Amino acid sequence: MAALATGGPAQQQPSARATTSFQRKGPDGGGGGGRLAVLPGTRPSVRHGQLLLSSGVPSLDYVLGGGLAVGTLLLIEEDVYGIYSNLLFKHFLSEGIVCGHHLFVASDKEDPADIVKELPSPLLNTAVNEIEEEATAVKSKQDSQESMRIAWRYQNIPKLEVTQAACSKFGHYFDLSKTMAPELIQNIKWYGFPLLEEKALYPDIKSCNMACGYTRLLHSIQKVIHQQGFDGSTPQKKQRNILRIGIQSIGSVLWGDDICSTENPQNIHSLTKFMYALRGLLRTSLSACIITIPAHLIQNKAIMERVTNLSDTVVGLESFIGSERETNPLYKDYHGLIHIRQIPRLNSLSCDVSDTKDLAFRLKRKLFIIEQLHLPPDLSDTVSRTSKQDLAESAKLLSSGCTAMAIGKKHLDF
Repeated sequence: MAALATGGPAQQQPSARATTSFQRKGPDGGGGGGRLAVLPGTRPSVRHGQLLLSSGVPSLDYVLGGGLAVGTLLLIEEDVYGIYSNLLFKHFLSEGIVCGHHLFVASDKEDPADIVKELPSPLLNTAVNEIEEEATAVKSKQDSQESMRIAWRYQNIPKLEVTQAACSKFGHYFDLSKTMAPELIQNIKWYGFPLLEEKALYPDIKSCNMACGYTRLLHSIQKVIHQQGFDGSTPQKKQRNILRIGIQSIGSVLWGDDICSTENPQNIHSLTKFMYALRGLLRTSLSACIITIPAHLIQNKAIMERVTNLSDTVVGLESFIGSERETNPLYKDYHGLIHIRQIPRLNSLSCDVSDTKDLAFRLKRKLFIIEQLHLPPDLSDTVSRTSKQDLAESAKLLSSGCTAMAIGKKHLDF
């Protein structure tokens, strides 16, 4: 019995010291793993573990896998008139003001101060709840109406989410009918790069020289990153923060580049050099960048392919203004299509691709929303009549052309 009493603790000692390789990480990052920085307006990604920030449009964040990763670049291919790409640009900056981030704004045709003053105002929580309840009510009403018209064999197919805005609480909603209050703008720091004023300071530089716009813009961004401590070289005075960089209509003629006016530009590599250097700055700093580019005006498509490869996330906007789809009854509920060209592969072998491929956007009275493109299950009476007539005429042509081969038979069995 004495031997059992002395041997008991000796047998339990190794099991008490043994530890498992699966340890729970506490809020302080315990367990041996690295701890992500706690920054305002960010959250860690479940997929690749990097910090994410919102683009200002919750539905776009959902499509991109949760948001934009810190240190990456989002390229927006502008629509024909640049209306909706400008809205995404302003949403990105407005989200930065609400989260308390620093802003760097560069534009080819507008004063950065005017852009900041015209940013949309954030919606209150009560207004957001009302909008989500209205969207849910409209969706349930549409489902009840379409359940009577849909074929029985399609009723058991699982439905996808129509609106991604209501399923994500990351990010904020903005009212496009109101501008942001000056008190909110005064609480943050922002830096501007007015291209028109910069050109006035250097009138002797040739219009097609890269130093005219791209180099000075790159130096301005690098100066802000280094002096404000976003690269970690100098510690920031207050809590560590994010720098949001917005560049509007890069590659246009006003930037001193001729890629939009000729197929063989004089400085064919000027834009790609700028993108390569900018991407290196973003990778080594607490910053994120959004760039809009008039892709439909670039004559040499090889340049656009290089710019796409030098970007992390690429989104294209196709507006219905001036096209046949504007008057097509099938697209009456939408204002354009959105194409996800490229999603980055961050710390993983595959990217987070959304299940929804066909996406469309629409502009409500207050909100800019990205939805899954849903065409009506049946056409209207007038369209169906015309389609029936077309089918009848094609059937007549088919029967007349095959009469000789059918040996007197009017109906052929295929």
